[in-house]
Amino acid sequence: MPEDRPTLPPVLLPPEAELARAALAAPLLARAVRLARWAGPETRVGAGGELVTEQLGAAARELGLPDGPDDDGPAYAGEAWRVAVETGLVEVEDPQDEAAGTPDDEEGTAPGDDEDTGGAVAGDNLALVTKGSPQDVLGLWLDALDVVLADAAAPVIDDLHDVIGEDGGIDFDALDWDPEAEAEFLEGVLGNLYLLTVTEAGPGDQPVPLPVLAASMVVPDDMGEPTDDVLEQVSEAMMRLDDQFRLLEPVGLVDYQPVDEALMVEEGDEQEPAAVDDEDVSRYGLVRLTPLGLFGIRSRMLEAGVAAPAVGDLADKGADVLLGGLTGYPEPAARAETLQWLAPRTPADAARELLAAARGGDRDAPLRRLHCQQALALVGAHAEPEVRAVLDDAELGGLARVWLAEHGAADVPPPPESMIFWLAIDTIAAQLDADGEADELQDLVEGLVGQHSGFFDAAWRVEHPATADVLEAMGRLHRDKHLAKEARKAAFKSRSRGGGAA
Repeated sequence: MPEDRPTLPPVLLPPEAELARAALAAPLLARAVRLARWAGPETRVGAGGELVTEQLGAAARELGLPDGPDDDGPAYAGEAWRVAVETGLVEVEDPQDEAAGTPDDEEGTAPGDDEDTGGAVAGDNLALVTKGSPQDVLGLWLDALDVVLADAAAPVIDDLHDVIGEDGGIDFDALDWDPEAEAEFLEGVLGNLYLLTVTEAGPGDQPVPLPVLAASMVVPDDMGEPTDDVLEQVSEAMMRLDDQFRLLEPVGLVDYQPVDEALMVEEGDEQEPAAVDDEDVSRYGLVRLTPLGLFGIRSRMLEAGVAAPAVGDLADKGADVLLGGLTGYPEPAARAETLQWLAPRTPADAARELLAAARGGDRDAPLRRLHCQQALALVGAHAEPEVRAVLDDAELGGLARVWLAEHGAADVPPPPESMIFWLAIDTIAAQLDADGEADELQDLVEGLVGQHSGFFDAAWRVEHPATADVLEAMGRLHRDKHLAKEARKAAFKSRSRGGGAA
């Protein structure tokens, strides 16, 4: 197996323009933009740039949110305002700057105004919303995501006085909260959710049950039946994630169905979830990364140095890079990547490039030829002249005959016996490197052996770098003990004559 394969499967993302539209439609960023347009000379902010209490109601009303004493509108407005400030949609004016520029005897600070407050105006980044490129808009959204992720990783403080230290700062020990550990936990959860989404065996577009996601962070991989202590940790993680995903949904990162509050039972001052009912796991929370969320998590992974490929990364590369890069791609992603690579090329040019890149006697060559065959299937019948041109090629002639037969071509010359056995070895070598399913490999091995009497008597003589390795694998995979023994003997003969990898 090549050592430079991507650490993650590729993600299939919508075009940047579509992602940018989704970013602007995300409720939190849309509210931040609206407040940035609303901000003006009369907008008063505190020393930290936050809206003063008296203006939160007006901001909520601007957003069409209820602003009564028991309503959440002011809190949502305050959150949107913070995003607007942190992303540069709003520029906060320092109160000292205002005071310095306004003589006492001229119109300026109105009587009764709080001297500790400043004003706010639209920031330079507001223009990016209407005049910027999709990349500009997505950059704004990523900045907003940073703000929300920081909020999601922050602790819930019921009484601020209880956690203020003697120096006036927050006493983290009193909070029993480790900022770095909490941020790392949330990043890990989102990383697991990303991996579940892009992996072929994962849920794809289907939501992930919250208990599954929580367990992925808590339950050790080698643990059989979880202990009561581990189950309690899973429950606690679920409740943390429930709060965090409620915060992350408005920025457009996830679609989230919260935990059903009816499942919560009050015990003293603490609340714990009831036991999970497998028959209705949706009541315990369901979460799914949106396409915008996939973009966001991938962007953060790339920034952290994680190899997180996306479909389209290979579109402008040579055929050798394409055929080598497709290794490890799930079938739908491999097909999408290949189609993007083929799009700007004529069928003839594409076929010539693919066939040239498929040649070679290195360890990765069989898998390249397999990917070449799959790519040529997408080129279609227009590639026939280029495929016919390699019929006499020792490495590509078998592949060419298979392709021509599949496309119903006439006058396909029969292959020489040596080419038949070479192609058999090459095909199994490719499947072994592709980490195919054991049952499928067994069927392939037994099918090839069954088609040719005396298969192993001829196979050990094949001049292919992988002959011995393939024959050893056939000895492990074949269900017939006698034929499996014949395969192992053939592998020994091949090695004895210097054939196959060491």
